[in-house]
Amino acid sequence: MNKPWILGLTGGIGSGKSAVAAHFSDLGVHLVDADQAARWVVEPGRPALAKIAEHFGSDVLQADGQLDRAALRQRIFENADERRWLESLLHPLIGQEISQYLARAESPYAILVSPLLVESGQHRLTQRVLLVDAPEAMQIQRTMQRDTVPEEQVQAILKVQASREERLKHAHDVLLNDRGLDWLRAEVERLHNFYLTLRGGQP
Repeated sequence: MNKPWILGLTGGIGSGKSAVAAHFSDLGVHLVDADQAARWVVEPGRPALAKIAEHFGSDVLQADGQLDRAALRQRIFENADERRWLESLLHPLIGQEISQYLARAESPYAILVSPLLVESGQHRLTQRVLLVDAPEAMQIQRTMQRDTVPEEQVQAILKVQASREERLKHAHDVLLNDRGLDWLRAEVERLHNFYLTLRGGQP
């Protein structure tokens, strides 16, 4: 069997990449979620968590020894140097975790879902990139509704994420998600059928 090629799936917050990923998964495509890999590498007992606690102090841990994400997020959002320190610790570990999961794929192609595909350099693990795009006003609206957070917080997250121009530069395919779910599913099916004809992610 040919080794599956890897499609990177990305998009800004509130663009709808989770809905797109879920439908690819329903179609039988092997998915790896970088956010999940990021959670696995900081589970209690894993070396990364000990290093984070040592660096930031025990107030970034919850009473049960799990990582207190909110406390850590606050620390790194306020301080770019701390964010870079954390990224240089976690990105290589997350990369290893992702590669191990992708290696288990049985489908003709596999998908790496990552909001920071471009920023983290994870796009280098892929042969092709699909960008889920949406108008910014729609991204903000969706995220505020989904996470019940104020607009300022969504704006702050958007600022940290790669710009639309930056993402478009890396994208081979763009799915503009500004209509209903049925239309989105039909687009995913159209892309899936196209991807099945590709060898190594290229026509």
